[in-house]
Amino acid sequence: MSGSLRTITILATKEVRDGLRNRWVAATILLLGTLALALSILGSAPTGEVRVTALQVSVVSLTSLSMYLVPLIALMLAFDALVGEFEHGTMLLLLTYPVSRWQIIAGKFFGHTAILLVAILVGYGSVLGILILAGDGDTTGWQAYTAMMASSLLLGCVFLAVGYLISALARERAVAIGAAVGAWLMLVVLYDLGLLSALMIDEGKYISEGLFTVLMLVNPADAYRLFNFSGFGEVGRLIGVTGTGTGFGSGMVAPLVAMGLWVVIPLMVTVARFHRREL
Repeated sequence: MSGSLRTITILATKEVRDGLRNRWVAATILLLGTLALALSILGSAPTGEVRVTALQVSVVSLTSLSMYLVPLIALMLAFDALVGEFEHGTMLLLLTYPVSRWQIIAGKFFGHTAILLVAILVGYGSVLGILILAGDGDTTGWQAYTAMMASSLLLGCVFLAVGYLISALARERAVAIGAAVGAWLMLVVLYDLGLLSALMIDEGKYISEGLFTVLMLVNPADAYRLFNFSGFGEVGRLIGVTGTGTGFGSGMVAPLVAMGLWVVIPLMVTVARFHRREL
C-alpha cells in the first residue's frame, strides 16, 4: 500500500509541476482573485430590512461565479489528461514503468485537485482574509464563505472526473475538447434553461417542490448552488431559497452526497474504460 501511495504522490507532483508551468493556470488564479475582490467590493454595503454582512453577500456572488468558472477550469485541466498522453506517445512510455492504470488516474486526479485548491485558496482565500481584517463578517459569514470555498473545490473535482471520462472515451484531443465544452454547456447552462422552461410549461401541476429539488440535485452545478444557498439561513434569505431541500432532512447533506457521487461514478467508469483501452 505504501508503494502505491508513493507512486500516486509522484504522479500527482508531476501534474502539479506541469500545471503550474502553464501560464493560463496562473492567469486563472489571478482571474479568480480579481473577480472575487471586485464582487466583494460591489457587495460590501448590503442594505435592506434583513441585516447581512459583506461575507454573506460575497457567498451569493461568488457561488454564482464559481458555478460557471470552476467547472470550466476543471474541464480544461482534465480533458486531455489521457487522450493527450496517447496522442503524444507518452502514455506508452509511462506504462513501461511499474505503475498501474488506476494509479495514473489517481495521481492525475490528486495533482489537478491540488492545482484547483491553490487557485481557490489564493483567489478566494485572500478576499476572505481582507474582509475579516476589515471587520465585515460575523461567525455565520465566514463559516458560509469557507463552506463555499470547500464546496467549490468539490465542484471542481466533479468536473475533473467528468473531464477524465471524456478523455478516456475520446480518440482524439480535438474531439475531447469539443466534448468538454459540450459537457460544460449542458451541465452548467442548458440544464437550468431546460428546467426553467419545464417549470413555466408545467405551471405547478406536476412538478412539486420535492421533485424540483430532486431535479436540482441530479445536476452537480445546481447541487453546489443548493448547498451554499440552503445551508446558511441569512445567505438563503438574500435570494429567497431558504428551506429548499428540507425534505431530505438536511439542506446540506443531500447536495454533498450528490456531488460526491458525481466524482466517484465517472472516475470508476474512467478506470474501467482505461483498463480496456489498447495502447
